[in-house]
Amino acid sequence: MKIQESGLVFSRLGIKNTRQRAMVFDLLKNTDTLLTAEQIYYVLRSRDENINLSTVYRILELFVSKGIIKKLNIPNENVSAFEMNRPEHRHHLICMKCKKVIPIGECPFKSLEKSLRETTEFDITGHNLEVFGYCPECKHKSQMQ
Repeated sequence: MKIQESGLVFSRLGIKNTRQRAMVFDLLKNTDTLLTAEQIYYVLRSRDENINLSTVYRILELFVSKGIIKKLNIPNENVSAFEMNRPEHRHHLICMKCKKVIPIGECPFKSLEKSLRETTEFDITGHNLEVFGYCPECKHKSQMQ
């Protein structure tokens, strides 16, 4: 994505369009997985882009506050992962050992949400689900020890 294209999104949300914001936006937009701030920083630095880790954190917090991206806090870790706030609804399986994040294909709560709406008359506007456990590789490794 060119800086002019991200500028349309930024303009609509009242965000100043900078090269560094456009780089982070572009990376997240073209990535189908969750990324940590450190991963974003290292990818951009590997492309010889001039950006500081603290700048990446500030950009991510701005994007979260404006609803551009979603933030996922990994339990028992002092780290968060980020992804674009896309129209499709996604949940994740997260390995507690290797931190692999696997998107869940279909939302398991669609029918529950409908039932809750009918029984409680609650106007449900959304939900969030992350499932924590151990991926097959980590489970297999622990069984071998």
